[in-house]
Amino acid sequence: MENLQQEEKPVEEQAQQEKTDWVRFALDIVETILLALVLFFGINAISARVRVDGFSMRPTLEDGEFILVSKLNYRFGEVERGDIIVFHYPLNPSQELIKRVIGLPGDHISVKDGIVSVNGQKIDEPYIAATPLYNGEWDVPEENLFVLGDNRNDSSDSHSWGFLPFQNVVGKAVMIYWPPPLWDIIQHKQLLVTQ
Repeated sequence: MENLQQEEKPVEEQAQQEKTDWVRFALDIVETILLALVLFFGINAISARVRVDGFSMRPTLEDGEFILVSKLNYRFGEVERGDIIVFHYPLNPSQELIKRVIGLPGDHISVKDGIVSVNGQKIDEPYIAATPLYNGEWDVPEENLFVLGDNRNDSSDSHSWGFLPFQNVVGKAVMIYWPPPLWDIIQHKQLLVTQ
């Protein structure tokens, strides 16, 4: 009888140990899921990931590249001419576009004979695919930007659909992260004014 009690005790301990192991396993899963959610929402609060779709930013960005976008830059700083930004397209806010900022509020933009001027001064643009084949003049209103694609003649941008409201800006493009051979920090050329 004594042997029977000794055999039952380890079985009970083993059952209790298995129950404890399952509880620990379940808690580990819950902790992992909670940490993943915190990281997911935290990362999405400060950044976005966008796929370049099309050729409007050639040669700076190519079709199919994935871009990391900082949502914090313009919460703590100002938009500058030359910044490459991602924004909700004003004519279809569910669509995101990527373009370069050319004009800020109050700027007068002129495109004539292939030359882009801001406030009467030609800007130096070594990053464009070709000079624009269109002409026009625009005065950028308050709370708006004037944006153009680097592939000026194959880009749907402010020259064709108008100004970009600040409220549509998602953030500043920071780096190309896919495909890996093309990893690179995106250079935001400050628009140099030439005489």
